[in-house]
Amino acid sequence: MISMTGFAYREWASDTISITVEIKGYNSRFLEIQVNTPPWLSHYEPKIRELASGVCGRGKVDVFIRTKEINTPLAVSVNTGAADAYMKAINNLAADLCINETVNLSVLIGMDGVLNIEKKRDDYWIVVEPVLIETVTVFQEERLREGKHTKEDVLNLIGKIESALQRITGYVPSLENTIKENIRTRFKDLSVGEFDENRILAETAILLMKYTISEEISRLSSHLGEFREEAEKNDRPGKKLDFLCQEINREINTIGSKSTILEVSRAVVEMKESLENIREQLRNIE
Repeated sequence: MISMTGFAYREWASDTISITVEIKGYNSRFLEIQVNTPPWLSHYEPKIRELASGVCGRGKVDVFIRTKEINTPLAVSVNTGAADAYMKAINNLAADLCINETVNLSVLIGMDGVLNIEKKRDDYWIVVEPVLIETVTVFQEERLREGKHTKEDVLNLIGKIESALQRITGYVPSLENTIKENIRTRFKDLSVGEFDENRILAETAILLMKYTISEEISRLSSHLGEFREEAEKNDRPGKKLDFLCQEINREINTIGSKSTILEVSRAVVEMKESLENIREQLRNIE
């Protein structure tokens, strides 16, 4: 089993750049990957998504890549056309308003589009990618570790349901005998003298068809076995196990509705409690 929830954080630094990568995972019905990077790394988003989806089959995954550049060289150029246009517009305005004023150079270069400043960046993806891969690896290890613990808990709960089912199975003969004896008592109360044994058997058969839980026990046992097999063999069994929980719940409810024995009803309550805990755990499993 693999948990959909997890967290990983890694950082790396050199003389020119520091990098931090953070990955968070949450439960979700489908795979949703959100990528947050500096603008100059945005064109690597498809590759980042590919790395994340390579380990995640389901869930919401947030990937954060943050960088801090240190002493990055700058390339500065002047847009003389923009500066000239600003100067002409300002001089025309001054003439129209009869103002004898000159424009300070510091004001001019602060106007939009006059100075173009660009950082001279190397291809930092070369150093970002290894940090990202390491973080993804740690993230997956965390999800596998949590998934292992969840698997142990879930199978332990399945064992409790199986144990309760065994107790219920032991009451099946008693349930059938109770039905038969109840019919005998009714016939004794209603009949005078001897009563037809065949009639008793026929009435018993009808009630057994209505109240017997043998078929439910058989189906429930089969579902529990399939649950164990799926949990052991499938790395991402979440959807299948959720479906099996629905089937298990249906059989448990039917057994409970047919129960006329207190001990069986108590076992049904135990099974429902364990199943609810299982379903809660499975919400975080791929």
